[in-house]
Amino acid sequence: MPATYTLKIVTEFAAAHLLRGYDGPCSRLHGHNWRVEVEVTASSLDDIGMGLDFKAIKQATRQAVERLDHRNLNEIPPFDRVNPTAENIAAYLFRELGHRLDGERTRVSAVTLWETERACVRYTES
Repeated sequence: MPATYTLKIVTEFAAAHLLRGYDGPCSRLHGHNWRVEVEVTASSLDDIGMGLDFKAIKQATRQAVERLDHRNLNEIPPFDRVNPTAENIAAYLFRELGHRLDGERTRVSAVTLWETERACVRYTES
């Protein structure tokens, strides 16, 4: 069985949203301090023994969440059309990070988005 390395970073951002079509208090504008966990798998190591530099994962994640941070998500594409649920935000971040980090040896394998300290969604693609 070939070796797989899983690298993981954690960051945070703050943003507001409301859930369109939801019957409950979340249909009103409210905010969260979101926590994002990004997992990248590497199938091999580079010449100095790294799967991928943590700095590169942190930088890509910072860039992806920068346009969401301290914003009303409902006003930002694609969430002006797609409901900004935790599930949809996690999928969005996964794809954004994939464009930045996927390579010959590396692939974004999961994004976990924490809406509160006790509620999160983990998004992956096969």
